[in-house]
Amino acid sequence: MSGDKPIVIAHISDLHCGSRYHIPSLATRVVDELNDLEPDVVVVTGDLTDMGYAPEFKQASRLLSKIDCERVLVLPGNHDARNVGDEHFQDFFGSRSKELVFSGLHFLTLDSTEPDLDNGRVGRNRYPYIEEHFADPEEFKVLCLHHHLVPVPGTGRERNIVHDAGDLLRVLSKTGTDLVLCGHKHVPNIWRLEDMLIVNAGTACTHRLRGKVRPCYNLIEVHEGGRVRVLQKEPYEDAQIVADFLDMNRQSCKWEQSEDRGSPQ
Repeated sequence: MSGDKPIVIAHISDLHCGSRYHIPSLATRVVDELNDLEPDVVVVTGDLTDMGYAPEFKQASRLLSKIDCERVLVLPGNHDARNVGDEHFQDFFGSRSKELVFSGLHFLTLDSTEPDLDNGRVGRNRYPYIEEHFADPEEFKVLCLHHHLVPVPGTGRERNIVHDAGDLLRVLSKTGTDLVLCGHKHVPNIWRLEDMLIVNAGTACTHRLRGKVRPCYNLIEVHEGGRVRVLQKEPYEDAQIVADFLDMNRQSCKWEQSEDRGSPQ
């Protein structure tokens, strides 16, 4: 980060290639918009496919390969873990957990899926990995996973948060994690827990929607000094600021939210 130019993270999720709810023209539009926006990093938080079959992964890979960005982090969701889909994921996208260090930002992606189950888990065996890689207090730390870390309003009965969410939150708090990116329930939302922001993405290109939520994705700006702006972008529409955290400790914030969008918390 330097001067007035922030690092921009594009956060898309839940493509569901192969599903009857997937809208190919909308998916193409999202990719075209990302190429126009030129983000520094693109994070795709899972559910690339509907049933974890190889042709669906091929379709998702073909789509995401058109994103003109050097840094694209792709992780699996619960739909990708169906029918031994993890094997296909690795063939098309490599490791299910990845790391990226870029311009003062440190990204970790974790596979929170369980084979053929909708619920998720990170597991205590990976806590030391997080603590080791997020040890530098000077870095802006970003953890990416598919499942919700906390319940999201407007998603009905909550059964699909990470099973070990409490222990994982303690690890993230201990390491000073700044930002957590999630997908899964197709409802955009923002939580602030102490100094950590938890940002959920909606579905980018399907009409598998809840209530009045529309297909959308997130743009997150990380400014020098710790300021974070979160913008919500519907395909074909202008991006809308949904949160602006003004200082390093997230003590000052400004909300701008329309009635038709999921409310940040």
